[in-house]
Amino acid sequence: MVAFSLSIIVTLVGTAGILAYAKRRPIGTPHTWGEAMFGSMFVFFLLFMAYGVVPHQWLTWAENELAWRSDKLFIGWGGFLKPQPAGGWNPLTINYLHLEHIIAVVIYGVVLVGNVRLWKVWQTRGQKAAAAAPARSAFGRPLVKEGSSL
Repeated sequence: MVAFSLSIIVTLVGTAGILAYAKRRPIGTPHTWGEAMFGSMFVFFLLFMAYGVVPHQWLTWAENELAWRSDKLFIGWGGFLKPQPAGGWNPLTINYLHLEHIIAVVIYGVVLVGNVRLWKVWQTRGQKAAAAAPARSAFGRPLVKEGSSL
């Protein structure tokens, strides 16, 4: 439980760090060699945590401490998912190992959607502010009078 929780916390804190950095990093500013190396190392670490460590810690926790095995049937709360061979209505026999792996797939899906969203946040940072600013002359004055519809 501790390892799984800590892996989620580390992943979320790293993601929050990327979001905070994306807000203050101007578009078009060139990266130094050191910034590029640190950024690539940090993104690799975060992807390793999100796609490797978090699902692994979930599977380890579910198999060991929660004892979710293939011989333990998932009948739901109050027995409403009891399978037909056990005297229930459900045509599917679902055990806790199936449920464990479904949750791991959901973790991968959430991480994939979050990964795409982070790419979008990084690639579109600062575009709204740049579009709202009026065009300026070489002397720094607006070319169109502010507040006019022209």
